[in-house]
Amino acid sequence: MIDYLTLKFIWWLLVGLLLVGFAIMDGHDMGVGTLLPFVGKTDEERRVAINTVGPHWDGNQVWFITGGGAIFAAWPLVYATAFSGFYWAMLAVLWALFFRPVGFDYRSKVNNPTWRSTWDWGLFVGGFVPPLIFGVAFGNLLQGVPFHFDETLRPFYTGSFWALLNPFALLCGVVSSAMITAHGAHYLMLRSEGAIFERARLGALACGIIALICFVGAGFWVQALPGHVITGGADAAALPNPLDKTVAVVAGGWLHNFKNMPLLWSVPALGIAGLIMGGLMAWVRRPGLAFIASSLAMTGIIGTAGVAMFPFIMPSSSDPASGLTAWDAVSSHFTLGLMFGATVIFMPLIIFYTSWAYKVMAGKVTLDFIRANDKKAY
Repeated sequence: MIDYLTLKFIWWLLVGLLLVGFAIMDGHDMGVGTLLPFVGKTDEERRVAINTVGPHWDGNQVWFITGGGAIFAAWPLVYATAFSGFYWAMLAVLWALFFRPVGFDYRSKVNNPTWRSTWDWGLFVGGFVPPLIFGVAFGNLLQGVPFHFDETLRPFYTGSFWALLNPFALLCGVVSSAMITAHGAHYLMLRSEGAIFERARLGALACGIIALICFVGAGFWVQALPGHVITGGADAAALPNPLDKTVAVVAGGWLHNFKNMPLLWSVPALGIAGLIMGGLMAWVRRPGLAFIASSLAMTGIIGTAGVAMFPFIMPSSSDPASGLTAWDAVSSHFTLGLMFGATVIFMPLIIFYTSWAYKVMAGKVTLDFIRANDKKAY
């Protein structure tokens, strides 16, 4: 049996991996949805865009569901507190996601321009809103969330929905939305040709530049943000108790890990280099390399937030000692070990069947394909 401290760290890494997997796999679906009304000037062109992701979008939801399940099982206090504090934000994500299954499955069933245009914008909402809100959520985590625990570890959230929409959080939302849209544009370039390819290329360049500027800007802003630092009382190997620690809030505290381990600067550097390389590869019309580069960029950007806050997962702005960390927000030793065993078995299977599905359905989606499969295609 792996010791408790190591399992806590492993699950911090695994949840991060699931978030990155969700951003890469479901992110390109959402990016294509965001671009849909703009890359397709005719109904057939929009159907081309939809059919590049149509066979895969529901399978890619596995990453979203698995990530939520992992947070629930590995970090129950985080799950409970986050869904209390971000309740309306999470509902907005779910409402936006409702447009996707109906839009994909029923959009082309009725040959009516108004019907199809309505669902095109529905797919846009389903692609644009979730990444924006997830970015806003990360922005609020970096600023601290107003919650505290009582002596029985009941969480109390004291903020409001509108307080979540602050300038720094909205900037993080722009970073998230832009990087996801650029990623979707790279994928659309990979699966399309002609006018759709060129419009997707322009979208990739524009969104990549926006993501790069905003990510760098957010990095400079973080230097002035108060960060949380554990100053005593916490035993990483002990049974979890989020109130058994003392926390200091200091300016630039989120840079402490980078200062203590300079090698960690490679994580944000990966995000910046990935965005630059993605733009360059889109410029020279190499969509496969652009897609890989944007995948690395998202790994770096998401990893930067995780590394900056570590070991904090959900810091508290109203009671810093109540902040949840990778050491004190976790499930039992037995639960983490059992879940790790299941992950070792099932994660490779998910990766294998996903890779196989993409290999089988690889290739360009063309206007001729849509015309030849008018009744079968999305």
